[in-house]
Formats: sequence, C-alpha cells, structure tokens
Amino acid sequence: MAYVITDTCTKDEHCIESCPVNCIHPTKDEADFATAPQLYVNPAECIDCGACVPVCPTGSIMVLEELPEDAKGFIGQNAAYYN
Repeated sequence: MAYVITDTCTKDEHCIESCPVNCIHPTKDEADFATAPQLYVNPAECIDCGACVPVCPTGSIMVLEELPEDAKGFIGQNAAYYN
C-alpha cells in the first residue's frame, strides 16, 4: 500500500477520476457507496503514481510513510475494505 485515505474524505470522487488503475472504491455506481463512510485505496492494485493526492480537496490521501501516528488506524481500515 502506497497511499492511505483518512476519515476526512468527502467521497467527491476526484481521486477516482484521476486514478489510472481504478484502485479507489467504492464509486457512485457501486452498491455500498451510500453507506461507506469514506473511499479506500486498494493496497494490491495501487501503482504508487500519486495522481490522487493533488486532486483531493480535503487532503485526505496521504503517503503511507508520512501518515501521522494518530492516523495509522486508517492503514488497516483501507486494507480491510478489500478483504
């Protein structure tokens, strides 16, 4: 996993639109979009391109290695969404 999305995500989908490998979910056309509290990066599919980071209006997407200590729980949450 190269990037992690945190709970400040507003699900605006700018990151989804910018991702060249479609590794951020759920999208608006997926059944769980309405109930998901945020979007999640698929750790197995992310190619570490960084295209999602600058388009996020809330700064919710962070490089794994730069994640603040109080946000480390989002690593597991992102991975768990895909398990």
